[in-house]
Amino acid sequence: MTPNKLLLIFLFFAFSTQVSRGQEGGNWELGVMAGGAGYMGDLNQNNPLKISGLSAGIFGKKNFNSYLGVRLNYSYGQIQAKDSESDNAQFRERNLSFKTSLNELSAILDFNLFNFKLGGGNRLFSPYIFAGAGVVMFEPTIKYGGEKYRLDRMATEGQENAYSNIALTIPYGVGLRYNYKDTWSIFSEIGYRTPMTDYIDDVSGKYPSLELQNNTRVGSPGLNLSDPSIGQIGIPGTQRGDFRKRDTYLFVSVGISFTFVSSKCYSF
Repeated sequence: MTPNKLLLIFLFFAFSTQVSRGQEGGNWELGVMAGGAGYMGDLNQNNPLKISGLSAGIFGKKNFNSYLGVRLNYSYGQIQAKDSESDNAQFRERNLSFKTSLNELSAILDFNLFNFKLGGGNRLFSPYIFAGAGVVMFEPTIKYGGEKYRLDRMATEGQENAYSNIALTIPYGVGLRYNYKDTWSIFSEIGYRTPMTDYIDDVSGKYPSLELQNNTRVGSPGLNLSDPSIGQIGIPGTQRGDFRKRDTYLFVSVGISFTFVSSKCYSF
């Protein structure tokens, strides 16, 4: 059984267990969020706050007390980058680009730093931290001549087998929530994700042989997706991106949630 399947089974049973215990106290929370999405990787190596697309998400959450909760979270986002817009002359000459859609399902543990009201505490606001595990499906693409091409299917680095576009991912981050009119909360958070892949941007390894590069030409007169540089500077066998093993993506969100408060007492 693959690691992705094992994680999906774990997420299913973990959430099912919390549903079955939903009558034991605490409360349930439903929320929506929207904001921006960004990425760090082979085409953006140094700016951890660069936003390049939009994001949105929904979640269901079980609050055990005023400090601790677990949520099942779905997030969608789009990220992109273009070497042609870089401040780095070598990047502009390399001329790689991509646009990737992200579909993420995750289980996240939230920890409020203050005694938050909706969990039975007395504070109207609280900063919080979170971490968890999940699965992300990603589809790097490029547009040329009015056509969209799936880069993960083009073997742009000469792969014999296409890399998987589903990967385990580790979300983590910080946020701030505020209780509004008893059962409503307004919140904002920034969360980074470390996926177990370096192909979110379709760039990881080395330039393939010239023969394999010819297999990645599209359109007419043709764009070489392995080496789209104007001067065809990509020497076969040399590094196409950086040497980091994984890309990173992030969601910056604001949102609102409604809490179904139980009449039972909390304990910590």
